[in-house]
Amino acid sequence: MATFELYRRSTIGMCLTETLDEMVSSGTLSPELAIQVLVQFDKSMTDALENQVKSKVNIKGHLHTYRFCDNVWTFILTDAQFKNDDNTEQVGKVKIVACDSKLLSQ
Repeated sequence: MATFELYRRSTIGMCLTETLDEMVSSGTLSPELAIQVLVQFDKSMTDALENQVKSKVNIKGHLHTYRFCDNVWTFILTDAQFKNDDNTEQVGKVKIVACDSKLLSQ
């Protein structure tokens, strides 16, 4: 399976995609190279989360919707509470996308 496109809908991912699109449109960058940049971005984000993030968070809330498709879980929670050692945050609605990181190296 190819690299998941998990981080492309984040703010930084959307800005990167927009910039690459502009560079491809102006002829500064080839479409193939732009795709390689996006794939490397996904791999770099996955690597950073696996190797640099050490804190844990407990999540509680009402499970509104869940689905499993193509080895990716999607959960939509309402009235969610995120709690770590220092903080507790309430969120009205949150979408969580999760996958097995081992699948990224296949």
